[in-house]
Amino acid sequence: MTNNIYPPDHLLKKWEELIIDEEQNVDLVLYEAFQAGADQELEACCHLLRQQGFDVVDDLRATRRPKPLSLKQQALATLEEEPDDGKELLVFDTAQVNIIRRALEQLDD
Repeated sequence: MTNNIYPPDHLLKKWEELIIDEEQNVDLVLYEAFQAGADQELEACCHLLRQQGFDVVDDLRATRRPKPLSLKQQALATLEEEPDDGKELLVFDTAQVNIIRRALEQLDD
């Protein structure tokens, strides 16, 4: 026997309004709905594991839903990267510069 997962009424209403009013691309609404279903399934699995006495729930959740690095962490990691080919001159590509710029822009003057 399978347990069906259904979205809460407030999410159904939200998604219907977004599609009907054409405020948002249908694909983006479907992606959000898919993610909500996957999140609900993960939580059901975590609940079952906890009930069975398994102490892996935090690790499972962290592995399946990793939190992205903060902008500060991204900037620090970028600065710590070793230059390719042993170059002594440190050169950043555009993506790296944008990360550092965004992090710096968030700092108070």
